[in-house]
Amino acid sequence: MRQSGGPRLEETTRASPPPPRLLVSSAALLWGLQFAFLNPALALLLVALYDATRADVGWVLAVYNAGGFVAALLVPAYADRMNNYLRPLLVCAGLTLVLAGVLAGTTSLPVAVVGLIALGGPAGVGVSLLFAHLKHSGAPRADVMKTRAVVSVAWVAGPPLATLIMGTLGNRAILLALAAVAVLNIATTAAMIRRKPQTVSHPTGPSTPDDDGPRLSRAGLAAVVLAFIALQATNSAAVSIMGLFVTGRLGLDVLWAGIALGVSAALEIPALLVIGRLSARFSSRALITSGCLAGIAYYAAMAFIADPVGLIALQILNAWFFAIVAGVGLTLFQQIIPRPGLASGLYMNTRRVGAIVSGPIIALGSMTALGYQGVFAACAALAVVALAAIALTRTAKAAVPDPEAVHSVPA
Repeated sequence: MRQSGGPRLEETTRASPPPPRLLVSSAALLWGLQFAFLNPALALLLVALYDATRADVGWVLAVYNAGGFVAALLVPAYADRMNNYLRPLLVCAGLTLVLAGVLAGTTSLPVAVVGLIALGGPAGVGVSLLFAHLKHSGAPRADVMKTRAVVSVAWVAGPPLATLIMGTLGNRAILLALAAVAVLNIATTAAMIRRKPQTVSHPTGPSTPDDDGPRLSRAGLAAVVLAFIALQATNSAAVSIMGLFVTGRLGLDVLWAGIALGVSAALEIPALLVIGRLSARFSSRALITSGCLAGIAYYAAMAFIADPVGLIALQILNAWFFAIVAGVGLTLFQQIIPRPGLASGLYMNTRRVGAIVSGPIIALGSMTALGYQGVFAACAALAVVALAAIALTRTAKAAVPDPEAVHSVPA
């Protein structure tokens, strides 16, 4: 055990060792598919299966996402208190199975809404709990990056696969696919739970060989959270506006927007693997700085491009930027927040809040003389602010007692 100069240690406890790589990858793929099957298709399901109007779709999605936001904080926080992330993960998988049954067995919109809020919100926390378990079991940052890359594969492949299932077998068939994924999630989680525990000592502080120093102050933590909300907002705004930008500014077919986003998503996966290797040599803040600089360059260049070649070439910068935000951002939150569940849940919620913030960015940016180019200019400016905020947290460390000073006090 470390001496008093290091971070405080909990009492020795029995906890699961890091699960096998194949088992983790399988779980990551399945939890990613669960999200990718349900969320993109939800609006269509509401209309096709429950006769929801356009207004109904809007408020149902708003309430569902609000429930998911709350669940992403409460469920991981509960897992932190229990010091166990796999059993709540198993419950989430079970709730997904029940949700699929409820949605498939009713044609009532109110019943579907209740199911989405009561079951769908907690069920959607699975990815956060998986990453919390990895942190709790001592998995290195490189393994977290690899796992995040697998989730990205699911998020890229899931929506087209869901569309194929619905187009071939009917809209309700996606609920059967969701149930099948839930059963597999139950099996993989049960396999992780059955692994024999080992005796380990877990640091309650975030300072480990993978960390970037002592814990941040509350002001520093707030700055990091706000910075990542801003970075997530820029990505959400850029993705949302891409189709209009390609057709309105470049005069191209909307197909080019899909090609650009597809190239970026495909490049994100190898980028995450490269970042996993680099994380052993460079600090999180150094990697995040590189990502922010890539994002600033991407958004600034997008305000001036005029041809499809430039559009596609710039996706290299976009892929690196978002891979840093998605991969290193998660591990940074796990470093600066001592509770793995809360850290993962809070990070996941930056994406939700960022999607909300992207609306005003699009509105204000497109109202400028630059039009849709103004949205990218606004994103570049916001990325600069986020980078500055993260850089300033170097001086916002929480005050900790000096162990040498404590021991030097005369009796």
